[in-house]
Parts: sequence; C-alpha cells; structure tokens
Amino acid sequence: MANKNNKGLGRGIEALFADNRVDHAAETVVDIKLEQIRPNPYQPRQKFDTAALKDLARSIKKSGVFQPIIVRQPDPEVTRYEILAGERRFRASKMVENDTIPAIIREVSESQMMEIAVLENLQREDLTPLEEAEAYEMLMTNLKLTQNEVSKRLGKSRPYIANYLRLLGLPKQVKELLQKKRLSMGQARTLLSLKDRSHMVSLANRAADGKMTVRALESVVDKMNGQAAEKPKKRTKQKSPYLRAGENAMQEKFGTQVSINENKEGQGRIEIEY
Repeated sequence: MANKNNKGLGRGIEALFADNRVDHAAETVVDIKLEQIRPNPYQPRQKFDTAALKDLARSIKKSGVFQPIIVRQPDPEVTRYEILAGERRFRASKMVENDTIPAIIREVSESQMMEIAVLENLQREDLTPLEEAEAYEMLMTNLKLTQNEVSKRLGKSRPYIANYLRLLGLPKQVKELLQKKRLSMGQARTLLSLKDRSHMVSLANRAADGKMTVRALESVVDKMNGQAAEKPKKRTKQKSPYLRAGENAMQEKFGTQVSINENKEGQGRIEIEY
C-alpha cells in the first residue's frame, strides 16, 4: 500500500525485519486459518475506519487477498499466530467470512513486534494524537527507552515526542474530546499551558462546542493565566541548582512535570504530574 503520509521515520518496517538476516526472497506464502490468528497485542490503533474496511472486504470477496499478511508464531509447539502487518486485510477477510488468508511467517522477537506495530501505523495510518502518544509511551515503558532513544529510533525530534507524551497528562474528559477529534492537537497543547487546571475540562468543552480556533483558545488561556498570576502568592525559597538538576533529570525520564520541594529540616516531597 502506498505511503500517503510519509512522516520521515528513521527506520522502516523492512529495516526491522532485516535485523533477523532472513532471506525474504525465499519465504513461502501459506494459507492460515483466520481462527488461528490474533491481532498484534501491541497495536496502538484503537479504532478502524468501518467504511474503508467494508470497501476492502468487497474487494477481497471479489478478487481475493493479493498481498499476504505477515505473522509470527510465538510458540513453535502451538499453531497460533500474531499479526505483524496486515490487520486490515485480516479484519476484512473475517467480514466476508473467509476461512483462510495468505500469510508469511517470520521469526520476530517480542520487542521487534512492538516496534513494528508502532512503525506500521505511524507510516501508513493516521493515528489520533492520543493514540500516537500512547504508542510512544508503550515503547518507552516496555522497551525501557528514554524519550531521546525513541526519537532516534523513529527519526523524530525529542521535543516532538515530548509534546505528544504531554497529552497523556490531560484529564480523561479532555482526552475523550481529543480521541473523538472534537479537539485538535494544537488545541490540546494550548490547554496544557493553562495554569489553573481546574478550568481545563470546562474550557475544553467550550473550545469543542464553539469550534474555537487555536489562536482564539490561546487568547482565552492567556487571559485566564493572567488572572491567575494576579492572585497573591506566597514567597517561595529559591531552589538550589542541585534540586533543579534533579527536577530536570526526572522530567526527562518521565516526560512530565516534576517538582522537588525541600523544607527547613532538609526533608521534602517529589511531585510528579500524571
């Protein structure tokens, strides 16, 4: 399938497959029963376009599956397979009640399978901003990667990855608006700059219902932040360079706001936003 939206990823799916040093030209296509196959458990996409799947299903019913899906067999002793690439073809084949689907079986590790799932979707599909953020978090958590390592693997800048990860700190109601595409990535990022988070959900609903532009929302947020700044604040002790260095290191590690506060007795608290 043609790549309609090349996002400039550093490593393609075939590059990951190539890590196994397998002669792909010598691979055999086999027919596998659909009931023996399950989707990639690390698939970041939560929803598939129903209309597009129906179109693909009609094509498959008429002409069959031209391009084999790619699967792996986690346990050689069990006739069960997991999809590496081609879940749409798998779903469409089930819709027309086919019994089997042409497939290529490849030996792929668990970590490669996870990375392939993210790469396939980022290269070939339009994930929602929230799904993209969750995909980056999954790579960081399960493969124990830093933001910088994820950015290098995927050919993205570290700030780009960090901006998406920040979306995971949004309230649940705001995430739902973002997932349903009632809020844009730009609007969500603007909401994250709101100092008084207690107003975030109501402002997000206003932005979604009123179809507020990012610029208009920025104006409202700036005004609300200005009002918050006018409130009297307690004088806070200047933090030492060591505390600030610790905060920066933890923010880099977790991809979210971290605050380290110390009292007069040399004890304190570490606060991590989530």
